[in-house]
Amino acid sequence: MTNSIRPNIRAMAGYVPGEQLNDPEIIKLNTNENPYPPSPRVFDAIRAALTSNSLRKYPQPLGDTFRKAAGRVLNVDPDAILIGNGSDDILTILTRAFVPEGGLIASPTPSYILYKSLAEIQGARFEAVRFGSTWAAPTGWPPRADLVFLPNPNSPSGTSLPSFAVHMLANALEPRPLVLDEAYSDFAEWNGRALLSDAPNLIITRTLSKSYALAGIRFGFAIARPEIVRELVKVKDSYNCDVLSLAAATAAIEDQEYFREVRAKIIVTRERMTTELSALGFDVTPSHANFLWCRRTDRPVKPVYEALKQRKILVRYMSYPAGPVGALEGPYDGLRISVGTDAEIDQLLASLRDIL
Repeated sequence: MTNSIRPNIRAMAGYVPGEQLNDPEIIKLNTNENPYPPSPRVFDAIRAALTSNSLRKYPQPLGDTFRKAAGRVLNVDPDAILIGNGSDDILTILTRAFVPEGGLIASPTPSYILYKSLAEIQGARFEAVRFGSTWAAPTGWPPRADLVFLPNPNSPSGTSLPSFAVHMLANALEPRPLVLDEAYSDFAEWNGRALLSDAPNLIITRTLSKSYALAGIRFGFAIARPEIVRELVKVKDSYNCDVLSLAAATAAIEDQEYFREVRAKIIVTRERMTTELSALGFDVTPSHANFLWCRRTDRPVKPVYEALKQRKILVRYMSYPAGPVGALEGPYDGLRISVGTDAEIDQLLASLRDIL
């Protein structure tokens, strides 16, 4: 049977998510989850859905209630919003819609490795374009890419390109689509919504996993011109978001006061972590996300990751092939550390002091 699977699928390594260990004593700082619970309104909305007749019926196929709520909050046309089962579902829909078999997907590197997996599943080619020194905007994009993914802020670095750089890239690619992956934009100083009016080929993707603390619900969405969304609807599964995820997502995005409170706490802790980790000898890249990219020049960092894991603290060790990022020689690796609660970060810092 395995020989009947498409050759490109058998040849690919596949995307490997961060470790998810089922141990309540684990401090998870490896997958950029929000350390705080969702809005209390989320639990009310889920309870209401569970006690009604909604579970025996199909959900809204386009998520109209969520789209209207998100449209009000984000000041966009509800018809410009496409819902998805997490933003990864949105990225899959975009790949299926825009990229033919044998086509070309491009994205920067080091960055989100799922983009390459999406190209391999589609039977398309993939080209990674290097960030410049100090994570400057990549140059040398392939002229005929069918789809370009640009995460902003980027992972693993947490860096954010300025709006003019994104606008210039969108103009250079037009009419081919530029997907601005804004999974972490709620923790940054700016986002790309203002660019949509001047960049008709721009598609913004968002998730509620990070800033809204709904990673377990799996809900994301895209913002694009309504005429683009109408075409993308043809590609998505008919009911790609269930009743509970739609109820939770709508309640979460409507509670902007709670969202702002949690965001502010995470940013304060992020700045404290930057100071403390730098004092411990880490080269910490200034972050616009809910995680930090930490490297060292005096010792390898993989043993630090392993020592933390022995102490039941998970961070993410990431390694990328040698390249011109920062004019570094050899593999480019580091630890990506999510922002946790202050108590979790206290334990992380105490453990690092012992390990180092």
